[in-house]
Formats: sequence, structure tokens, C-alpha cells
Amino acid sequence: MKKTTFAAAAAMGVVLAASQVSAEELWSPHLPGIDIGLAAGALPPQGVYFVENAYYTPGLTVRPKNSGSGLSDYKLTALVDVPILLWNPGFKILGADYAVAIAQPFDNTQVSSPGTSGSSAHLGTFNTVVVPAILSWSLPYDFHVKPSFAVFLDDASSSENFTNQPPRSLAQGAGTNVGAGMANYTFEGGLGISWLHDGWNASAQFQYDSSTQDNHSALATTTNGSYQSGDQFSADYTLTKAIGKWTVGIGGYQLNQVGRDKIQGDKTNGTGTMSMREAIGPVVGYQFGGIGVQAQFTHEFVEHNDVGGDVMNVRFVVPIY
Repeated sequence: MKKTTFAAAAAMGVVLAASQVSAEELWSPHLPGIDIGLAAGALPPQGVYFVENAYYTPGLTVRPKNSGSGLSDYKLTALVDVPILLWNPGFKILGADYAVAIAQPFDNTQVSSPGTSGSSAHLGTFNTVVVPAILSWSLPYDFHVKPSFAVFLDDASSSENFTNQPPRSLAQGAGTNVGAGMANYTFEGGLGISWLHDGWNASAQFQYDSSTQDNHSALATTTNGSYQSGDQFSADYTLTKAIGKWTVGIGGYQLNQVGRDKIQGDKTNGTGTMSMREAIGPVVGYQFGGIGVQAQFTHEFVEHNDVGGDVMNVRFVVPIY
């Protein structure tokens, strides 16, 4: 079975952010839908690959998690640039192909409150994502399975500029760091499964994220010392067909928070911090020689205690050697 570099290239997603006045966080370690269109269970052949994602949200609605608090909805417009390097050195572990990857996302976000003059803007980096272990097994009947492990570093750096106020940096405790990344570490276990046959790509990429306690962001300050997001499960789904140089199909994602957030080590009451998101949309791609280009559009039809709206992502995959 022929596997194209474009279909098999791996990408690791990162963060999306929240409202600057909410007393609760709205961050999601895995950028929802970032792996749509990929062959989640497979790795490309031996070599080094550059993957570029341009992830755009034209106006997500941000709903503060602590419902009933009197906080209003906000509008989030974000352009997240996610460059990734993936290296397949060409050796096997336990019969599986082995690879490593690193991603350093950048963001440009703006948040505004409808009906008011309040707004904030951010420009900076998200938490670096280091992926020291990716293993991919090729199984009978064109099935592929790929477990992985990633670490999100506590190294985000961003500026924040409120309306009529001077800019402040993440280290200075700017709001709740809208778009600035997460002021903690996150450990992510992943599992990709693919069926790749005769141009078909049926894939599912699953992630489980567990974050450490945040003790130094402005969010921690507003909660008197520490905040810890509950564990999250997320998944990206793909069903595409390659027709010549074209790829067409459909994709979707889901995100479910499975544990309550904690303030100073104590779980928050009720379900006001339990996030849920689900979306679906079309996928189209084209192969320009060795360079693959793919675009996805997703519309959220379920949103609970989180951001909600449409998302567009354009991905380039370039084999360096």
C-alpha cells in the first residue's frame, strides 16, 4: 500500500485560551481539530519533516465557566501559528517505527466584550511541546497504531494590551493571559489509529491531558495562590479519499473535561468547570510534488463551559530530507 508523506505526517496540537476577567480558566492543552486530515496511526518514511499549521478562529464565543457569576460572554479572535519538526531516524523499537517531534506555537489573539469598550490583545508564544516518543506499528489489513507521549513546557511568553492601559507581560501577571499559554506543565498521552487502503484514510487521534498546578500566573493570583485544570480527553477524527493529487473528505473533533478544576488543591463545586466541545466539517487537500497542502473547516454544534464557534486550519507538510 502506498503511503504519501502528506497523509502520514504527524502533528502535535497545542493551546487555545480564554477570558481575561473570568475567575476560572478556559485553556485546552490540545488545540481541537489540529490533527484532522492526518493519518493518525502512521509515520512518514525515514527523514525530517516540517509541518506548518495556520489555525484561525474568526470569532469564538467565550463563555466563563463559573455560570451564574454574572460574567458576560466574550468574543475571541485568534490566529495561532503552529510550526512542527518531526524526525524519523529510521530505526525500530519493539517492531515499531520510532520518531520524535517538537512544536513551538505562536499566537495573535484579541478578546472583546460585546456591548462594552473593554478589550485586550496578545502576541507571543504558547507552551513549547516536546514529543520524545512516537511509535507506529503497521498491522495486517492496512491498519496502523501509533501511541505517543508529549510534554507541554511551562515557558509561554506573551504581551497583553488592555484598552487604555499600558502593555503587560505574562511574567507581570497580565489578566488571565488570554492567548499567552498555560502557566504550568501538561503531560499528554496519545493514541492514533488508522485504516489506510486504496486512497482511503479512516483515522482517529485520541489524547489524554493532565496538567500540573498553576502557581504564578494572574489566574493563580485571582484564585489566591493556585489553580489546576481538570484532566481532559480529546479526539480528532478523519475520513478522506485521495483522488489523484486531490484529497477530499470530512473531519471532526470532540473535547471532554473528565475532572473538575482545583483551587488551592480543592475541587471546584458543581459542573461549572467541566468543558465539552464537538465539531464537524469538510477537508480538502492537494499534493504539489513533495509538498502537501490541506485545509479544514469545522463548525461546533456542541459547546458547554468553553469557547464555541467556527475554526479553520491550513496545513503545509514539507519533507526536508
